[in-house]
Amino acid sequence: SLHPPQAIVSGESEEESNGVNLMEFSDEILLHILSYVPCTDLVLNVRRTCRKLATLCLDKSLTHTVLLQKDYKVNKDKVKQLMRDIGKEIYQLNMAGCYWLPSSTIDHVTRCKNLVKLNLSGCHVTSLRLSKMLSTLQHLRSLAIDVNPGFDASQLSSECKATLSRVLELKQTLYTPSYGVVPCCTSLEKLLLYFEILDRSREGFMLSGQLMVGESNVPHYQNLRVFYARLAPGYVNQEVVRLYLAVLSDRTPENLHAFLISAPGSFAETGATKNLLDSMARNVRLDALQLPKAWINGSGLLQHLKFNNPFYFSFSRCTLSGGHLIQRVINGGKDLKSLTSLNLSGCVHCLAPESLFRKAEDDIDSSILENLVVSCCNLRHLNLSAAHHHSSESIGSHLCQLLSRLKHLLSLALPVCSITDVAANVEKPPTASNLVPQTFGRKVRIGIQTYPRNLADQANQKIESSVFWALMGSLRFLETLEVIGSSFSSAMPRNEPAIRNSLPPCVRAQSVGDSEVAAISQLTYLQSLTLAQLPNILTGSGLINIGLQCQHLRTLSLANLGMMGKVVYISALMDMLKHCKCLRDLRLEQPYFCAGAQFFQALSHCSSLQRLCIVSRSGTLQSDAVMSFMANCLEVIMCHMFMGESLTVCKNLQQSIVRSFQADRPALNVVIFPLLHEDLTEVIRDVPMRHLDEITLFKSRVAEEPPNLWW
Repeated sequence: SLHPPQAIVSGESEEESNGVNLMEFSDEILLHILSYVPCTDLVLNVRRTCRKLATLCLDKSLTHTVLLQKDYKVNKDKVKQLMRDIGKEIYQLNMAGCYWLPSSTIDHVTRCKNLVKLNLSGCHVTSLRLSKMLSTLQHLRSLAIDVNPGFDASQLSSECKATLSRVLELKQTLYTPSYGVVPCCTSLEKLLLYFEILDRSREGFMLSGQLMVGESNVPHYQNLRVFYARLAPGYVNQEVVRLYLAVLSDRTPENLHAFLISAPGSFAETGATKNLLDSMARNVRLDALQLPKAWINGSGLLQHLKFNNPFYFSFSRCTLSGGHLIQRVINGGKDLKSLTSLNLSGCVHCLAPESLFRKAEDDIDSSILENLVVSCCNLRHLNLSAAHHHSSESIGSHLCQLLSRLKHLLSLALPVCSITDVAANVEKPPTASNLVPQTFGRKVRIGIQTYPRNLADQANQKIESSVFWALMGSLRFLETLEVIGSSFSSAMPRNEPAIRNSLPPCVRAQSVGDSEVAAISQLTYLQSLTLAQLPNILTGSGLINIGLQCQHLRTLSLANLGMMGKVVYISALMDMLKHCKCLRDLRLEQPYFCAGAQFFQALSHCSSLQRLCIVSRSGTLQSDAVMSFMANCLEVIMCHMFMGESLTVCKNLQQSIVRSFQADRPALNVVIFPLLHEDLTEVIRDVPMRHLDEITLFKSRVAEEPPNLWW
């Protein structure tokens, strides 16, 4: 955070010696600089330093949109003062994920009489408070809220319902079976629904979507353009979304252009949903599409749906073959320059001509990928993870060579086995790690590892001729990269006990290791990196390259690298962390990880770090080292550790951290718990959704949702 008075004073003395005064810059330049300062700092601190800044900090370009969603130092008093000072100037207010603010904070939003967009996802809002607030916001057109147990639509006043009737965009996260405020929003054009309802209440009672049947009002979809639903695992979520869809099946909105349902596991098609899809095929032209796999698999649906200028497709986990993909989606090579985001995660046959007699590990048909690359040349987000995409040794181009043509890519997710050089994989003799079974070994003492210190020499070791090195060199503007083993599964799934065993990596992935990781260091603008199940990591030396070269890295997630019996890359990781000054989120998942003093000393160099998550079967931690780390890293507001320690050790450490740091860090969220404990799922349900969804749970996030789905 900024401390403007001190910064201005210290800055002036330096500026005077150089003959330059910051205040002599033009207003346009100063406004651009100030746009990077959190609004709370601008209004409550910076504007009090001098008359010129007092005027500039209240400029409409800085007060029109107020973003508090990741301002972890904001508290109730700051919000109150902010609303009092500039409430009437705020037109867009984003408080998403401000879980630490008491519900009474929402009362101060009523000062923002001119609000057009308001995001309160993750905030504590009761029915009565929501009613009181919305009654005063007559200009509101976009709203995001949570619907929690106890929500009662009958408590909404007529003034509140009048405001809701003018809302055009609604994002609603459901933690209980309910229509929420949807029936009141009679002018909806965009509806986003997130279903996070658990099958059992805290008391152990089974929940049911049938609780909604008695609600008299039903949704109004006649003006709907965008329908999006994302379901967490669980039967009740499926029950409830069907009730929302029932109205759509009766009459499909004529202007519908985006229809997206993201559902894990099996979500069976029913007569009502089939009628809905048939109606869509007859009456609408879509720009974005995502459907549950059971609705696509084995049906001719894609052949009948019509598309206008599609910008997003997701066929995640579908058995769609490459032949169907080319024929039915891109019409045999139709120009799809409008498509910017494509999710084929878990589509094991999407790069093969047919799927009937094909094994998932068989070679891909490069001509299908080439057709896709040529037709969708403006792709910015592409997800090919969770599948075996093996390039042929003799026929066609390598997958990496074809992807290198996509010069506009900003995010990319690939399976580990897809990046290996075919010839190298065949000719390369087995290394030490190849000879060791990829299973959990006995606990070993972690010592200081050795690895090549001369990075330039290492970079020249055959790697520069590899297809993956060439791919990384051609995607210079890539911001997000995920390289995930095709058989990898996190030890900590949602709503289930921890997984005790993991599947072995693909045979084709056995040669992927340090040199491939080093190739990633060419991505100068990389902001987010995920590496999971890279079996041939021997020292982790490539991580140091990334730490040195990728200075914009903000998110790092590493899981199951190298041998599973010990952490072979710990020394290299510690060296890497010393260079990661911009790193904000770190997630580590590795059996037998030792979170000791040396690790936390290295991590303390990450001065921008805000969130830390460690998942380790049989892992250990040093409580005093954790406490010292928390004292040194003042920005850390989330510490999640799921290790092999006893429940007593975990509880004592968690209580010590909360007791010592909660007062100065209002957003502090600490969960330290044994990974294999039977009550893990109960603990997980109390984690704020922002942290759970963004870092604690492992998943592929590339092209997970359409770009710019919500602001």
